[in-house]
Amino acid sequence: MANMNQMMKQAQQMQAKLGTLQKELETREFEGTSGGGMVKAIVNGKQELIDIVIDKECVDPNDVEMLQDLVKTALNQALTTSQDSVSKAMSKVTGGLSIPGLF
Repeated sequence: MANMNQMMKQAQQMQAKLGTLQKELETREFEGTSGGGMVKAIVNGKQELIDIVIDKECVDPNDVEMLQDLVKTALNQALTTSQDSVSKAMSKVTGGLSIPGLF
């Protein structure tokens, strides 16, 4: 019985740490760039787009596809960075245990 109580206490501690970590990650910002920094995308730890900055020099009405590719590349880079950071942070708290529903 003492072993079960200890496990419950550890689970509650982990849950508290995860809640704190989730709040922290929601406020962190991750950046991705493309075109030598001409396009910048910023996302948070919830993988939500916060901001996108496009240098006016890369806006060419005759080549919209290039701008679309630059935006897509910057956004995907930011999202990947965010996802990797969230995964690493969660893994530290959970000890590598995969818990469904967390981010």
